[in-house]
Amino acid sequence: MTCENLLLLLLVSHFPCGTMMTKCLLSVQKEEEHIFNYYKPGDFLIGAIISTTSTIFQPYVFFKPPNNRFQSISSMSFWHVLPFFFAIHEINQNPKLLPNITLGYSIYENFFNARITCDVMMDLLSAGQENVPNYSCGKQNNLLPLLEGTDSHLFSQISTMLGIYKIPQINYAVISHIPEQKHHFPFFYRVSPKQEPPHLAIVKLLLHFRWTWIGLVAPDNESGEKFRRTFVPEAVRKGVCVAFSEILPMVLRAGREKNILEYFSDTKVKSIVCQLDFQATIILAVVIREIDNSEILFGGKVWIATALSGISVRFFYRLLNLQHNHLLLSFSSQTKIRTQYYDFNSHYSATTQFGEAAFQCSYSSPLLSKKVWKRCLEKESWEIPPQDLVERILSEDCSSISTTTQVVARILSAAFSSQMSKRKLPVGDVKTFQIVQPWQLHPFLRNLEIYNFSVDDVYLDEAGIPVADFDIMDWAVFPNKSSAGVKIGDIEKEKVSSDIKFSIDESVIIWPTSFNWKTPFSRCTKNCLPGYTKLTREGEPVCCYDCSPCMEGTISTQEDVSQCEKCPDEQHSNQKRDQCVPKIETFLSYKEMLGLILAIIAFFLSLNTALVLGIFIKYQETPIAKANNRDLTYILLVSLLLSFLTSLLFIGRPKKVTCLFQQITFSVVFSVAVSSLLAKTIMVVVAFLATKPGSRMRKWLGKSLANSIVLSCSGVQVGICLIWLRISPPFPHSDLHSQPRQILLQCNEGSITMFYTALGYMGFLAAICFLVAFLARKLPGTFNEAKWITFSMLVFCSVWISFIPTYLSTKGKYMVAVQIFSILASSLGLLGCIFVPKCYIIILRPDINTKENLMMKNNVGS
Repeated sequence: MTCENLLLLLLVSHFPCGTMMTKCLLSVQKEEEHIFNYYKPGDFLIGAIISTTSTIFQPYVFFKPPNNRFQSISSMSFWHVLPFFFAIHEINQNPKLLPNITLGYSIYENFFNARITCDVMMDLLSAGQENVPNYSCGKQNNLLPLLEGTDSHLFSQISTMLGIYKIPQINYAVISHIPEQKHHFPFFYRVSPKQEPPHLAIVKLLLHFRWTWIGLVAPDNESGEKFRRTFVPEAVRKGVCVAFSEILPMVLRAGREKNILEYFSDTKVKSIVCQLDFQATIILAVVIREIDNSEILFGGKVWIATALSGISVRFFYRLLNLQHNHLLLSFSSQTKIRTQYYDFNSHYSATTQFGEAAFQCSYSSPLLSKKVWKRCLEKESWEIPPQDLVERILSEDCSSISTTTQVVARILSAAFSSQMSKRKLPVGDVKTFQIVQPWQLHPFLRNLEIYNFSVDDVYLDEAGIPVADFDIMDWAVFPNKSSAGVKIGDIEKEKVSSDIKFSIDESVIIWPTSFNWKTPFSRCTKNCLPGYTKLTREGEPVCCYDCSPCMEGTISTQEDVSQCEKCPDEQHSNQKRDQCVPKIETFLSYKEMLGLILAIIAFFLSLNTALVLGIFIKYQETPIAKANNRDLTYILLVSLLLSFLTSLLFIGRPKKVTCLFQQITFSVVFSVAVSSLLAKTIMVVVAFLATKPGSRMRKWLGKSLANSIVLSCSGVQVGICLIWLRISPPFPHSDLHSQPRQILLQCNEGSITMFYTALGYMGFLAAICFLVAFLARKLPGTFNEAKWITFSMLVFCSVWISFIPTYLSTKGKYMVAVQIFSILASSLGLLGCIFVPKCYIIILRPDINTKENLMMKNNVGS
């Protein structure tokens, strides 16, 4: 008979017992399954279904007699039964809590099996000796609530059957599942918050240790499937890749372990996230034990359990010795009570010994059932165990059982008082024991649930499920065989956002010897050191990448950065690309060789110009000094002297004053020099024209024409410079980007248009001067300088035409050096082409520096 068929019987109304002597005509062979039931009679019963023992069941086969061997992997029944035992004993000893009422219990073990759970529910809901629902055979069924700690695939089965009778279902130890749709389970209540941490908490733990290449293990049930479906996207979104996602079967079969071993043997995967309940913990321990006994190279692993009870952990270590090879981390709700270190094996033996002494067990097989039941009735007299044993049983993992039982007792007391006040029955009336029905507890349970979720340590998550903050536990077994979970960190929800706060103390972690007592490496590739950035491999997960050095001007100070950071403008990256260092300020300084050489040349040429000026002043009365307007010669020499000195303004650290006068002084001085040359050339032409008979050009001979030419041509340049100063004057500027490791200190021209306008005007004057001088180079006349001016203008124009592309192609101090060189070269060209021949005559050939000699030479030439 299947569980679905039994549900149909539950929907039938109750019938009296009558005569139920019908016997099955078939010979039914008894199964060898022992279904446990711990029982204590009372006026009201608290039912409980515990899951502490994992077994292997064979499926039903109808063409041959059943042959189900009861194979128990591990039993922990007393560990969960005794908390009910002590809690109810304490309640019954309290006359103020339930006066004149005795509280009993009926506890079943379901072996994590749906078939056994169905049989348990039928026995729990049946009033008689046989598992026949809706028949009252003399036995009073005074069951009120049912406490359970089952997993998701059994939860729905229990809730469906209890819902028919509106019996409250209270979960005291939800590990891996809490129903998220309350309206589907109207008679389900939560006493403890969710025991699984948010996925983000697990991911943050992984990222803290940089475990980005992990394995995932979840049980083969609805809860495990949901965990794998929701956790993997969250992990990948945060940069954690799941190398494999393995299903842990709830029933191991021959050969299945080997398939699981192949995944666990991945040497790159050192961290494995597990969703484990008690049954899955035992199965995983069996699988790992098979690994240790196999020929597969396994190595140490870090097992991160989403939610794990202390009992599960201790059984995990009891089945196999892992403390030297593996590390087990888990998340534990902060609402749990922590126990101190103790020897698990001796404590387990003491608990089992007391449990066997406190119960009288017998085996029975009802007539209409082919099950063999092991029913254990609490003895009337038993010795109280040591106080430390009681405290340990009622603490940590089983504390929720004791708490839930106390809560149920208080609710029952409130409901009982409410019903008595409504019916006004005297206390002590036998009928009063029947006035409280299961469905009457629901209003009190709902109020209690709302109150329980309003405390500070419990809050609702995004789905409306109550959760609490978590501690991160490192489970260890010590040389004296004592075991405990050491708190290494905690996780708290942010008060103003949906994020969580994560903190961990690595100093208290006990790393196994297989990890050389340090954090293991669980990554797809090696770390990208500081100075490098991750370069994703095409077609592979994001956790598998190559390392690429950061570009110039960018750095990375941490390992495995996705993108290098740009240095501030005033800094640059060092050679390792892991630090930003200040850029070097560069400018054309007197302290460096280039600036010093240019300064020496400028100073030397200035002295030569001053020497030439002195020679002309000394020999000012000689014919060659008077030729072609002596005043223009002085103006030209002074301009050349100033032009050589002007180059010194370009050397040194740029300042506001020097920047303001650099280009302005250079433009005006050179305009005066070129204007004076232009005036000299025009005067040669005027002088030639004035020698013709009847020429009117004689009136233009004199200083007035020359001075007006110089003033007018220079005045235009002065006007341009004044407009330049008005619109956008030059200013000191720091160029942070032209050179990667340098800050170029230079003078910015301000208005680049005005700069090239001034330069263009100077070129315009030079071009006119060159053209006029070229045309007048062969004119007869005394001391005709047109030929020398032609050569000087040719040098001048050549220098400044080549200056423009060179100036635009250089940066920083070299750009300044180009301009200084152009100033010195063009000024030297003027000085050399015009005054060197004259100085030669004045100093070395004074014999020809006479008017008669020059006049005779001129006549011969004509």
